[in-house]
Amino acid sequence: MKVRVLGCSGAIAKDCRTTSFLIDGEVLVDAGTGVGDLTLDEMRGIDHVLLSHSHLDHVAALPLMVDAIAAQRKAPLKVHALAGTIQALRAHIFNNVIWPDFSRIPTPEAPFITFHEIHVGQTLQLSDKYVEVLPAVHTVPAAGFAITAGSGCWVFTGDTERNQAFWDRVNQLNVAMLVIETAFSNREKDLARRSLHLSPTVLANELDCIARGKNYPIYITHTKPAETELIMAEIQRFDQTQPFGPNVTHDIRRMRAGQEFEI
Repeated sequence: MKVRVLGCSGAIAKDCRTTSFLIDGEVLVDAGTGVGDLTLDEMRGIDHVLLSHSHLDHVAALPLMVDAIAAQRKAPLKVHALAGTIQALRAHIFNNVIWPDFSRIPTPEAPFITFHEIHVGQTLQLSDKYVEVLPAVHTVPAAGFAITAGSGCWVFTGDTERNQAFWDRVNQLNVAMLVIETAFSNREKDLARRSLHLSPTVLANELDCIARGKNYPIYITHTKPAETELIMAEIQRFDQTQPFGPNVTHDIRRMRAGQEFEI
């Protein structure tokens, strides 16, 4: 399974694209501004979109992508999301005010996109991949995902704060890679807490929840561009130089747009 990082920033700036990952060229996980770097052919190859939640940095490119390629597709683009996320998209984006309602265009019987409700704890099959919907703790209905093609799982937290239920489940999985958000530095820890995001100190506490004996690369995503260097410096103080709990260290790395991984 190939994972391509289209965007992993918490906001926009030069060379910063917001959250989006392309799995095997056919499944898009979140639809942030990174989608805009795909060619038309690459966009046409996407059959499924998994949305972690409704915030703009995770959905901004979806209406534009649909507009770019929908008429050239033979089947609707399938958008999989929590009920609250679908409701938000219908009410605030695909509402014929901000953007046309492509779930009814060109006809309700043969639309450009279809919405498919998912639930935390559910596992769905998309082509040869299995996607488990994981819990997230955020200001709107939100989820993470564990995706596998039969071996290890690529695990994405989505936007979240402290989340014991997530770790309870992830500790049962064969994790090949964890992608976890850390949106704010420690100096913005109060803002992180109010907006239900992680800061480095809270990240350290969360990583203490990883079961003993579980070792896999951990990639940091969703950093705010103005704070990325500070956030990574604060995380580096914990990474390998200071153990997480008794005799435990973690392999923590910075995620960058353009990276590709084989899982």
